[in-house]
Amino acid sequence: MSHLRSVDVVCLGESMVTFVPSRPGRLSDVPSFARGIGGAESNVACGLARAGHSARWISRVGTDGFGEHLVREIAATGVDTAYVQRDPRRPTGIYFRTAGERAVGSETAVGSETAGGDGGDSGDSAAASEPLAEVLYYRAGSAAAAMSPALIPRERAWSGRVLHLTGITPALSGDCRALARELTAHAPGRPLVSFDLNYRVSLWRREAEEAADGEGGPAVLLDLARRCDLVFVGEDEAEAVWGVRGPEAIRAVLPEPELLVVKQGGAGATAYARRPDEGTDTVTFEPAPRVDVVAPVGAGDAFAAGFLSGTLRGLPVAERLRHGHLMAAAALTVPGDLGTPPSREHADHLVALDAARWGTLRFGPGWTDLPSPAEKWAETAVVEVPDS
Repeated sequence: MSHLRSVDVVCLGESMVTFVPSRPGRLSDVPSFARGIGGAESNVACGLARAGHSARWISRVGTDGFGEHLVREIAATGVDTAYVQRDPRRPTGIYFRTAGERAVGSETAVGSETAGGDGGDSGDSAAASEPLAEVLYYRAGSAAAAMSPALIPRERAWSGRVLHLTGITPALSGDCRALARELTAHAPGRPLVSFDLNYRVSLWRREAEEAADGEGGPAVLLDLARRCDLVFVGEDEAEAVWGVRGPEAIRAVLPEPELLVVKQGGAGATAYARRPDEGTDTVTFEPAPRVDVVAPVGAGDAFAAGFLSGTLRGLPVAERLRHGHLMAAAALTVPGDLGTPPSREHADHLVALDAARWGTLRFGPGWTDLPSPAEKWAETAVVEVPDS
């Protein structure tokens, strides 16, 4: 792999062009849409690049205007897109969505596509309760669904300190499942492998109907998660896919990863880190700050980016969790999938607050654009929330 430029993180997976209504209302009633981009893995890559890390996105897009737009927009955040392949026969995926929360496990099929879940997870630890989103995918037979071990060389995917994958990719096709297994195999040269469950029930339902192997999502996702080093799982996802409830039960199902992060909605997140010499876990919980939510889509991806940023910096687990919460808060307070994270100095200042001060944080739109002098942060970034 010496001929490949090494990066901090490689993120592999499908991204799509997203269309968001220009005004509130059902998709059937909205007259126009604003174009954006969305995809769990590229969201993580963009978040890491904006946080000062080197990130590479690997995927496939069509040789169409939507594919060109995706690659251009993702590259504009500082992400390396040199290994994104163009497919002249398959299209770039697109989707339409309204604002609102993703309903885990309750999506509705629409023809060969789906409604209810999108390419960027909203199940982060800082998200508030929101109305359910209306989402339509048009991704069946996309260029990214053709990703396979033959088309994506392992040396490219393993060209970073960390490889980040999600459970969306293996749901796209049998070839994508084979690629996910190839990249999570334990072999010389394997980087730290990060895996975000990102359960999409409708994708797995459609794939099971169309696939010759008939593999079900719960078994495939459990096998992949157990092969990885760092795993992110939402409590709601774990209950929907495996029927288990609560952080301890989830850890019992996933004892293999060295680090398991359980996202617990607005309460916060719990991390289980294995003690190398003892085989037992250090358990760390960090509450989420309060956030005035603009749109919840993409916040789970931002949380993963923040946690991975802390991991790359070698920070303690509690600080990694807090950085995850801050990145999620940046995504929650903007209308699109991608929020601009706070500067590293700003984030480190907030992460270093004591527990009482951290508990008073509340974030609203524009909070990451605050002045940089530390003495001003106490006046503007930290909002005291009086007891009710």
